[in-house]
Amino acid sequence: MSKIIALVDGSTYSESVCDYAAWVATRKGSSVEVLHVLGRREGVQSNLSGNIGLGARSKLMEELAELDMAKAKLAQKRGRAILEDAEARLRADGVETVTTRLRHGDLVEEATAAEEGADLIVIGKRGEGADFAKGHLGSNLERVVRASRIPVLVASRAFKPVERFLIAYDGSPAAMRAVDHIARSDVFGGLEACLLTVGEEEAKARRALEGAEAMLKGAGYAVSSQIARGNPKTVIAEQVKAQGADLLMMGAYSASRLRSLIIGSTTSEMIRGCQVPILLFR
Repeated sequence: MSKIIALVDGSTYSESVCDYAAWVATRKGSSVEVLHVLGRREGVQSNLSGNIGLGARSKLMEELAELDMAKAKLAQKRGRAILEDAEARLRADGVETVTTRLRHGDLVEEATAAEEGADLIVIGKRGEGADFAKGHLGSNLERVVRASRIPVLVASRAFKPVERFLIAYDGSPAAMRAVDHIARSDVFGGLEACLLTVGEEEAKARRALEGAEAMLKGAGYAVSSQIARGNPKTVIAEQVKAQGADLLMMGAYSASRLRSLIIGSTTSEMIRGCQVPILLFR
């Protein structure tokens, strides 16, 4: 049986992560592994004892150590509660086989280790510590997507059943893998597909788009396609709304990290701006 990994952290996105993981799992007949990662304990970083006697300082450090231990135990209890809630939601959504895993360490390292035998990772757009007012993405999101060897589904804030999806197709290897994955997948059968290329109406682009369209039609999909001019970040977002798409699929972070930092990233902009979940392929 295939496996889906759902990353939960207790944020408002955790429920949506579970719902989208359940949607894929029930259509595919997969199990779901729920993963919650506690960050590495940092310990006492500053010397709060000051210029006081050795005995008093020793007592204070003992109290600080006890407080640190109490916080760690509380974090573990909270983590188990988060996993229990996630498991209950997944089972209520119809997933029969659910496992949970509580780990300490780095989220990306733990998620990568859990990929063995998995087909998909589901993660929220923003984590518990994200700044919603400024539209910041979760600090670990890009790291997880870049490190993952399997597709990553970035869940939107609220779940909505998927009936129609849009593929942002640029002819890149990642985009071609997306089309091939969809053509072979059991998850998206019966859904309407839209193919979008952003760029000039050129023969090469048209042939590439027609090839992708033929592959999807050969797999039984009802497909529409178009080439649109403009800024990809703007055009893709506009077409998601215009086409009534419930899911966006695209290649992820084709540029280097340095280039993304200098001129921005279409992937990050789409995740930030789109109100629908995004399935990313590397």
